[in-house]
Amino acid sequence: MNCDLVLADYDYTLPTEHIAQTPAVPRDQARLLVVKGNLQQAHGIFRDLPNWLKSGDLLVLNNTRVLPARLHGYKASGLPVEVLLLEPQPEEEKRDHDFSHRWLALVKPGRRLKPGTQIWFGQSSVQSDSGLKSAPAVTADVLATDSATSGRILQFKLPPDQSLRDWLEIYGQMPLPPYITNPTSDPDQYQTVYGDRLGAIAAPTAGLHFTPELLQILQAQGIQQAFVTLHVGVGTFRPVEVEDITTHQMHSEWAEVPLATVEQIRKTQAAGGRIIAVGTTAVRALEGAAQAGQLQPFQGKTNLFIYPGYKWRVVEGLITNFHLPKSSLLMLVSGLIGRSRLLDLYDLAIAADYRFYSFGDAMLILPEARIEN
Repeated sequence: MNCDLVLADYDYTLPTEHIAQTPAVPRDQARLLVVKGNLQQAHGIFRDLPNWLKSGDLLVLNNTRVLPARLHGYKASGLPVEVLLLEPQPEEEKRDHDFSHRWLALVKPGRRLKPGTQIWFGQSSVQSDSGLKSAPAVTADVLATDSATSGRILQFKLPPDQSLRDWLEIYGQMPLPPYITNPTSDPDQYQTVYGDRLGAIAAPTAGLHFTPELLQILQAQGIQQAFVTLHVGVGTFRPVEVEDITTHQMHSEWAEVPLATVEQIRKTQAAGGRIIAVGTTAVRALEGAAQAGQLQPFQGKTNLFIYPGYKWRVVEGLITNFHLPKSSLLMLVSGLIGRSRLLDLYDLAIAADYRFYSFGDAMLILPEARIEN
């Protein structure tokens, strides 16, 4: 089998000291590895980004916002329960302005949470910017199991005057990845400065490096910005476990590519500008909306899995972080510049003390570095 399609060939060894525990401060002081054509690269900082892009280029950013999706509760027996909300589920009556009370969730301990079980989330008080807030006691019934994720379907029950969205903002916790062992005291550090569409359970981490000032500098230089939404879910972070990666099934995630963004992309292309996606989630939204052969407005779920051999339709360049071994994200970036070159760049980044994963440094893949399939 072609080694680009074998799971074992996407493995690499990362010393634990290279896993970033905290973000760069300010955000745009993260390091930047620039991947150019002819197997060349350069080193800089993220604030240098305007030096590497051109007037007329278009950055496409994912404006999702991370939901405080991690909850701690207990069974009637007193057994502690941990819940990670994944995505809302359809229900007959929508509340909270379409913010469903029924959710697919990962739960621990899963074996002890069979359909019919009730989970309690107790009274809590939380200090916020507006003062001390109280979250009422809430329950969730386990309705069913989900074979695709090994998760549970939960139905939340709240007081009539309580919004689930508001309750989560008080009671929920930021779902930081498990490799971050020193959680940040400022939850906004795990949000992009432009995210305004609540619904993700993980941050689109390439966008964490942007500051309002940097976005203004880019705009002033003629580098435009457009937005898509992909609510990052289990499909993005679940590891690939099959040896033949072509048989991996991505879990679907909700995405939207609005007409205004499609028109902006078409205008940019017609003028000779380049389409630079900010993050792998923006890539999947754009390419998912172009699966019919041409980019069209899109709203719905996508389970697009990109790996070497993929035929690119929209994206020409990419800003991305450094990803986990054997992950679908590593395979997506390999589809843009090739697996061997990507792993060589990772070796280079480790030798040069780059910081990896969600709070780590960034890589800019310029369009001239993209391979043609």
